[in-house]
Amino acid sequence: MFRAFLAVCWVLLVSLPAWALNAGLGAPPPTVDRQTPQSTVKGFLAEAHAGNYAVAAHYLDLDFLPRDKQPETGAQLARRLKFVLDRKLPVDLSTLSSEPEGDPAEARFDQIGTISLEGAEVSIRVQRVLGNGGTPVWVFSESTVKEVDRLFSAYGPVLTEVLPDFFFKRTVLGLEAWQWLGLLLVLGGGWALSLLLERLSLAFTMRLARWTKFSWDDALVDAGRGPLRLPYYAVLVALGTSVLLLPRPVQTLFARLSYSLTIVAVAWFILRFLKVSSLYVQQRVASKNPNDADRIRGLSTQLAVLRHVLEVATYVIAAALLLMQFEVVRNVGVSLLASAGLAGLVIGLAAQKSISTLLAGIQLSVTQPIRMGDKVVVEGEFGTVEEISLTYVVVRIWDNRRLVIPIAQFLDKPFQNWSRSHSEMLGEVILQVDYFADIDVLRAELKRILENEGRQLWDGKVQSVVVLNVLDKTLSVRALVSADSNNLFDLRCLVRERLVVFLRGRPGWLPTVRSETRPVTPAGEPSPSALAPAPRA
Repeated sequence: MFRAFLAVCWVLLVSLPAWALNAGLGAPPPTVDRQTPQSTVKGFLAEAHAGNYAVAAHYLDLDFLPRDKQPETGAQLARRLKFVLDRKLPVDLSTLSSEPEGDPAEARFDQIGTISLEGAEVSIRVQRVLGNGGTPVWVFSESTVKEVDRLFSAYGPVLTEVLPDFFFKRTVLGLEAWQWLGLLLVLGGGWALSLLLERLSLAFTMRLARWTKFSWDDALVDAGRGPLRLPYYAVLVALGTSVLLLPRPVQTLFARLSYSLTIVAVAWFILRFLKVSSLYVQQRVASKNPNDADRIRGLSTQLAVLRHVLEVATYVIAAALLLMQFEVVRNVGVSLLASAGLAGLVIGLAAQKSISTLLAGIQLSVTQPIRMGDKVVVEGEFGTVEEISLTYVVVRIWDNRRLVIPIAQFLDKPFQNWSRSHSEMLGEVILQVDYFADIDVLRAELKRILENEGRQLWDGKVQSVVVLNVLDKTLSVRALVSADSNNLFDLRCLVRERLVVFLRGRPGWLPTVRSETRPVTPAGEPSPSALAPAPRA
């Protein structure tokens, strides 16, 4: 009789253990929190992503399984449910109830979402049941757990039945060994495949470009070498990581990486496009107007400034697109726009100098008081305009030093531009000679110098010698010559040197100091011999 009573009690304990949920798993660890729907789903995902599938099984309703199968089958179901949720049902914990009673409208259930399977919708939800000791707890419902195998067969990893168990037993940083292996293959193989696709694409487009008569498209295709590789790589990484069933944070990371690579590639190609197009236009104009140096320099200046403006705009837009994918930066931007009253005024005042400099650069490219290659005298230095940016101008002065000048200075202060309308200039050489110097002979000597030694520097237009001033002891003579602004300095030096050599051979024409002595008669008048000029010193 006693043995029969014990047998009945054993059957009752095995079949209806209302106070022992998942009795085959044993007592849940203290870290298991199943008090609310939100804590249950959060705890399950945390343990599953950490690879603690045995602990994650405590968040499932496994009472439909025999107790001896609950540990092994429960861990397997927890792992499979993790992959299904990561791939098909991103969980938003904020939508789940954080109250022990759950959502009053859902009674004993809290719906997480639904997943399409074979034309039907499978509900994923947690259910409130009696746990150990009769305390109500929340677990994934029995109906949901029973559908895990079917969902995993449809949306689980493809190679799960092929690879050894080693690849599925442990996780490192939330990823199983097969996922790490897949990432290495995707990242390395994707880069190699992107290089191959880039070469094939460039070879095909270059073949098409060579059919045209223009060289611009050839240069443009060559400019795609590098930028074209990144979009291919971004697409391959996105496709490759999608089949690895990565956790949601890791998926988000690679999605942002692919997006960032695409933005960088587009910005990189735009910068290359601007450079190639600017160079092509300059070469095109130079080939059609080889003798119109003024127009070529003016166009080069406009293209340089316009290119700088577009490059800055490209950098700003690309940086904005990269930062906008981060929620923190986006919220900061919205907050700044919302409070843009006083802040906007302060920023505007602070950026006034930068904005005025930018506008000065644009104004300089339109009005063109200076152009690339112009000969200028600024800050007391003579040089050639070598570079014009949005904020400064680089002038290469005669000794190859570089003078960097704020661009606004060319609009606010006067300067000399020797190439503004044309490059023809007049240069003077001043000499001091004696009153007895023959000016006509000097004119002939100047003509001889220009037609012989200076024929490569002189433009053949202006040559003159005039008495510029009469001083008390000498005559100030000016020799005036004309030349291109590039040659004027050298021509003046040559004329000055040759005329000095010419005057050396005529000592009587050099500046001379004279003195007179006049003897006085007893009557106090100079003698007639004293009126004769004194000999030269």
